[in-house]
Amino acid sequence: MPYLNLKLCASSSPETASRLAQCLTDLTAEILKKKRELTAVAVEFVAPAHWHIGGASLAAQSLCSFYLDIKVTEGTNTKDEKALYASRAFAEIEAIVGTLAPASYIVIHEVRADAWGYRGQTQELRYIRGKAI
Repeated sequence: MPYLNLKLCASSSPETASRLAQCLTDLTAEILKKKRELTAVAVEFVAPAHWHIGGASLAAQSLCSFYLDIKVTEGTNTKDEKALYASRAFAEIEAIVGTLAPASYIVIHEVRADAWGYRGQTQELRYIRGKAI
């Protein structure tokens, strides 16, 4: 049940957003073993003139960049899975949007199970109920 928020410094395009959402959903299911049907992806576009790295706008550098913020339940993924995910996500995003600035970031937040959930129930409650059966 991860939530992914992708901020992308590129021209806005529904087709690009759809490709990125599908790609990130696939990677999240494949590498992090998350349920595809519960994976939510929001894609936000930021104009290159409004994105700066090292004090210079990316419009002036003819580069794209991104910030991917993903939230997963604490302790459900290994360091190796997270490292592979970051590597593959960077490569896949670059394949879709073109050359990326090296200062493109992926942050995987591990949220405690008692502070995170969906459909009105925390992950901790789901775990407890599953043990009672």
